[in-house]
Amino acid sequence: MKVYKVKVNGKVYEVELESVSEQVGSVVATQPVQQTESAPKAVETPKVPVEGVTVKAPMQGVIIGVNVEVGSVVKKGQPVVILEAMKLENEIVTPTDGVVKQILVSKGQAVNNQQPLVVVG
Repeated sequence: MKVYKVKVNGKVYEVELESVSEQVGSVVATQPVQQTESAPKAVETPKVPVEGVTVKAPMQGVIIGVNVEVGSVVKKGQPVVILEAMKLENEIVTPTDGVVKQILVSKGQAVNNQQPLVVVG
């Protein structure tokens, strides 16, 4: 045993410590440990057709609304999707006039930065 003096908040304490080498013991596993795959599987992004303009998410978040349907006529600056990020609702607008060709997300879906949302052609 060793005796140490420890000062905590201006008060001195005497502490007795046993050396680790003085105690002999062993650790026995009662059940085998199973390793599991902890990395999440990658989400497959749908393939976007070459024709048309793709409206992409400017940041990661959750889709809380889709304001258009396939075949809808949209004008430049019109909100097509509402994306919630950091508890703020962000209207994602189309950069061009056209017709909605494809909707690649749905309400409640989590999206990543620059993930395609809607195709306008």
